[in-house]
Amino acid sequence: MSITRRRMADPTLVVIAVALSVFGIAMVYSAGQTDVPTLVARLYKAQIVWFLLGLTAAWALSRASVRFLDWVTTPAYAVSIFLLFILLFVGAGAGTAASTKSWLQIGGVRLGQPSELAKIAVVLMLGRILAARKEAPKSLVELWQPALAVFVPWVLIMRQPDLGTGIVFVGIFFAMLFWAGVSWPLLVMVASPVVSLILAFGPGVWGAWFLVLIALVLWYRPYLVEGVVVVLANVVTGVVAPVLWDKLNPYQQKRLLVFLDPSADPRASGYHVIQSQVAIGSGGWIGKGFTLGSQKRLAFLPAQHTDFIFPVVGEELGFIGVTIALSLFLFLLLRSVRIAARSPDPFPSLVAFGLASAWFVHIVVNVGMTLNLMPITGIPLPFFSYGGSFMLSCWISVGILGRISSEGRGPADMLVI
Repeated sequence: MSITRRRMADPTLVVIAVALSVFGIAMVYSAGQTDVPTLVARLYKAQIVWFLLGLTAAWALSRASVRFLDWVTTPAYAVSIFLLFILLFVGAGAGTAASTKSWLQIGGVRLGQPSELAKIAVVLMLGRILAARKEAPKSLVELWQPALAVFVPWVLIMRQPDLGTGIVFVGIFFAMLFWAGVSWPLLVMVASPVVSLILAFGPGVWGAWFLVLIALVLWYRPYLVEGVVVVLANVVTGVVAPVLWDKLNPYQQKRLLVFLDPSADPRASGYHVIQSQVAIGSGGWIGKGFTLGSQKRLAFLPAQHTDFIFPVVGEELGFIGVTIALSLFLFLLLRSVRIAARSPDPFPSLVAFGLASAWFVHIVVNVGMTLNLMPITGIPLPFFSYGGSFMLSCWISVGILGRISSEGRGPADMLVI
């Protein structure tokens, strides 16, 4: 019998992910316990199955190598683009997203959301592109490859349309550029047209922002053509913002308006936010008790097993339960960033940080919209919200992070006999 010393998949990361998954399954079960029984009451069983499948996938990936991840990047990216493309023709909606084309459906059976595979594939592709460079991009022209890698799937997803997932892709893009060493002035210039689009509805605020942007361009001194393009792009987005507003559907306009004032449409667009805030606020310090939330039991809380599962935690487990859930998410993110920082090679380090950034955007946007800190976009909470493909993708990410951790720096975690 020989004793070899090698690093194993990160046990701390796995324990945190298991704790979140078990917590989430319990809340999916609770979400189905309503005064009038519905199909939601049985969904926790399917969530358990997807959790076990996710564990299996994570274990398999943790046994692979980083070279395998590099090799599979191009095929995974190509497959994800193909699936997103065919969704435009055969895609189907579900639940609160019935009007979208986000689910792959064959013979009336929904097989999952290809956008979940696309998130991981884009992280891998961005990691490969940025790791191949000897130094971080220092101009807008040098960003064309990573921008194209994200832009193609982003356009296909926005055509579904799926704004929530689109936001995740944008977050992944900027987070990985930051981790790759791109300077903050360049990141601000890249994001500036979107900022101008948002701020254009307040002429005074937009004018102040435009002056700040001009000062930034003069200080950073990009190539003349790049500087002109950035300034013109901000002018154009500032001018077309009111036109785009008029072209939005009435329900889309109401969603943005109720973000500023939910009482503006309390029975329709503002209903979700109002009921969510009531549920979270009524939980107090210790909550009303597991499965005993009145807003949930009376079905006042919409999508309580998917996008609005966080208010169920707040109502039934109170401030203590919310603190535990958010603390677990914080530990998960910190552990993931630690794995990225300890990785000796650029590719796995970028991939680890990209996966962490995807979780971060999901958590911030989901919790933010339930508290009316962000507009409602329909985005699930990692390990909590019901959804097979989402649970599976979360655990695939855990498996990839575990593999990267096992090849990182530091002493071995255990002896293997």
